[in-house]
Amino acid sequence: MTRIVFEEDHFLKIIPVVLDPATTEPHRRAVAAFFAHDEPDFLGWCGRLQQRLGGLYPAEIVFAADGAELAEKIADADGVVVESLRIDAATLSRARRLAIVQKFGTIATNIDVAACAARGVAVATLRRRVNIAVAEQACAFLLALAKRIGELNGLVEEKALRVAGYDIRPRQSRYAGYSNYAGITGLKTVFGATLGIIGLGEIGREVAHRMHAFGMDIVYFQRTRLAGAAEAELGAKYLPLDELLGRADYILVQLPLNGMTRGLIGRDQLARLKPGAVLVDVARAELIDRHALIEALAAGRLGGFGLDVLYSEPADPSEPLLAYRGRNVILMPHTAIGARANALHDIEALCDSLRRGITGKRSA
Repeated sequence: MTRIVFEEDHFLKIIPVVLDPATTEPHRRAVAAFFAHDEPDFLGWCGRLQQRLGGLYPAEIVFAADGAELAEKIADADGVVVESLRIDAATLSRARRLAIVQKFGTIATNIDVAACAARGVAVATLRRRVNIAVAEQACAFLLALAKRIGELNGLVEEKALRVAGYDIRPRQSRYAGYSNYAGITGLKTVFGATLGIIGLGEIGREVAHRMHAFGMDIVYFQRTRLAGAAEAELGAKYLPLDELLGRADYILVQLPLNGMTRGLIGRDQLARLKPGAVLVDVARAELIDRHALIEALAAGRLGGFGLDVLYSEPADPSEPLLAYRGRNVILMPHTAIGARANALHDIEALCDSLRRGITGKRSA
């Protein structure tokens, strides 16, 4: 039977339901429930996909939590799917029949492509629609907070505007137009503003491409600086973190959550922001220290804040961020990945790529 090793990841745990008949019933039910609101017949969808995956389905799916486990399990693997785990010459030397290394994304710097080529192992990448959807959510936050859309939505009646503290300017069409007749301040334009992206990975790059097209200046920080060609392609300039925080008008925190990144944006970092800067996080809330964030909002230092994944899910009723709803804070119930069709597309594209790589080598 075809054997594929996957890097341990909550999203990739969907794959056994698609490819591995030995997947337990609780696992199958949990994944089907994950898709139920957008694809109520997920198991039927799997069956239809399986019919197209001759040479790949059925397959044995195993997971590797770290590099050592990957090196151990790669020996009898026909395919390997990784996000961050490294595939180097030493790991490849253990593989006896490997046909393809699949990156679950587009940035393949963790894969030794030359070593794969020397062993006749294909390397494939995948531009994930789920990542694109998350990037779109980040861009939507940036634009909505700049234009104060969340605060002003539906605030169009004179009484409502006056209750909100706005005076209505009388219409004097002979001399002036009537735009912004309530005299609302704090409206911003992203064109010409600086966007600082902390973590220029798969999603960060998707955001950079889009907001560069809006005329924003893109600066970024991460542990490893990009090559000059990659910076030029993205129109992005590297800055140390403290300098980025002090220069950017808008800041996107887009990092994986781990021991090194938890609380990366704390009191000291928030104090370095420009007064009125907008902060957006569509990764994990814990990248930002909650107490420091509430202090910054209470002090009025932030011009806006957007968050997709809250500190607890669903949010605790005592969550202090809830007090800012309807103000300059947008809180979303973990919806950035969009419709489940994005995930279905990624799964199908991943399986098709694995099938091509594995059957191609067998027929060679």
